Amino acid sequence: MFPARTIVTMDPAQPAVEAVAVRDGRILAAGSFDECASWGPHVVDRRFADHVLVPGMIEAHGHTLEGAFSMVPYVGWFDRHRVDGGISPGIRTYDALLDRLRELDVETHGSPEPIVVGGFDPIYFTDEERLTREHLDRVSTERPIFVFHASAHLATVNTAMLEHHEITRESTTPGVARDANGEPNGELQEMPAIALARSGVSVILRLLSDPRAIEALGQICANVGVTMLCDLGSSGLSRPGEQTVLHEVVDRPEFPARLLQRHLHALPPGSTDWADAADALLALAANDTDKMRTAGLKLVLDGSIQGFTAKMGWPGYYTGTDHGQWMVPPEQLVDICRPFHERGINIHAHCNGDLTIDAWIDTVEQLVIGHPWLDHRHTVQHCQLTTAAQYRRMAKLGMCANIFANHLWYWGDQHHDITVGPERARRMEAAATAEREGVSFSLHSDANVTPLGQLHTMWCAVNRVTPSGRVLGEHERISAASALRAVTLGSAYQMHLDAEFGTIECGKAADFTVLEDNPLTVDPMGIKDIGVWGTVVGGTPFEAAHP
Repeated sequence: MFPARTIVTMDPAQPAVEAVAVRDGRILAAGSFDECASWGPHVVDRRFADHVLVPGMIEAHGHTLEGAFSMVPYVGWFDRHRVDGGISPGIRTYDALLDRLRELDVETHGSPEPIVVGGFDPIYFTDEERLTREHLDRVSTERPIFVFHASAHLATVNTAMLEHHEITRESTTPGVARDANGEPNGELQEMPAIALARSGVSVILRLLSDPRAIEALGQICANVGVTMLCDLGSSGLSRPGEQTVLHEVVDRPEFPARLLQRHLHALPPGSTDWADAADALLALAANDTDKMRTAGLKLVLDGSIQGFTAKMGWPGYYTGTDHGQWMVPPEQLVDICRPFHERGINIHAHCNGDLTIDAWIDTVEQLVIGHPWLDHRHTVQHCQLTTAAQYRRMAKLGMCANIFANHLWYWGDQHHDITVGPERARRMEAAATAEREGVSFSLHSDANVTPLGQLHTMWCAVNRVTPSGRVLGEHERISAASALRAVTLGSAYQMHLDAEFGTIECGKAADFTVLEDNPLTVDPMGIKDIGVWGTVVGGTPFEAAHP
């Protein structure tokens, strides 16, 4: 039995209790100390007597890349937490970036591997020209360099990398950016083009099945209070060996989180039978365990707004060059999705631009008309520029939204000034509109794109403050209670798991996030700074790391 200073249940029948009793990994009782004790012989664990328990926070859109990238040198703009609880400082100038790459070249001298770093984003460097191969060539003209952008939708490489993989002016793959003379300038936009730099991509892919990276992911979850993470880039359909390693690590009792997998739509080379793919996904689900489960299918429909690769409707981007790309031809969406929908497989679609949101809503409407399924909960992922009219259509169709609230902080000023302009930026990540129009929603970090941590996504949705101090859309702010519901019960609901997770009540999994203060009563601006003791997963406590 765990008594605590405060226990926020998110159960409307009893919003707060004194203690919670646990048996066999599930909640036996939540109520007064005496009520919990009345179930019979028990052991009282008072380690949380001065702490606050809330339902286990669920990251409904993250990536196992968060663990892999803890093993890749970080070159992002903002400071970033490390696995050990320390801080990796941000890099704010091109000179600092190039110096870091030179250091890595010296440190790994003699290695046959390219230099691979992550977290960079050129949109912050407003006083610099866009990063190209010419900048990276100042580091090395012989050793390939691969700079993976924070969005995971772009990379920048040097001339040695281009030459090593024969990426030339004759390359026809969409997304190979060009200079004024038609030569590749080193920027690779979206995965078909990024994949051309095979030696750089292979370094990252190997880390995805490295047990050390998976263990790092689990510790990061404990550090930030996340009890369950849904990976929206799982590849069990194409890389079964990775699946085996994940089960070996995640299923261990000492792994401090649950992992859900939403598999990408891509099939092994040469296969185009979507019914076979749907059956293969169901076969993966047959191997589900208590700690590692299949969530469904993920589709990627466009790119990123800050990378100018999202599909935007009229009037397009505010400034910059539109490089919008359809990752899946919209006319094929219904045929791709139908076998999954008919088999009861939940589908989440990555939609950043407003054109892709329309395409996905239209697709779900056709799927439901053709094969009625009244509880599909198909979801718009990111949902960044969703209008009130689109939210009303989503509500009627029973769709959910997973809102990328962290954009308000990490790119809010850039969206206001550069990508979409003031008006559309003020209604980005419109959680208040989703709530008003009756759409069930969650909030996410898209880790590793932004750092894992639901306290931060809550803080963004509640305050909508940018680094410049601008309040970006005060009328789209939501309450702390709504934000906490979004990262607990809201996340569980959109994955059909709300009967097991998301609140503290009898019968549900004994998953709790353990905090130093109550996010519902602190000053809203202090939500992101609440200390995290750690988590409880299936009744087992896991403490956060400290440097």
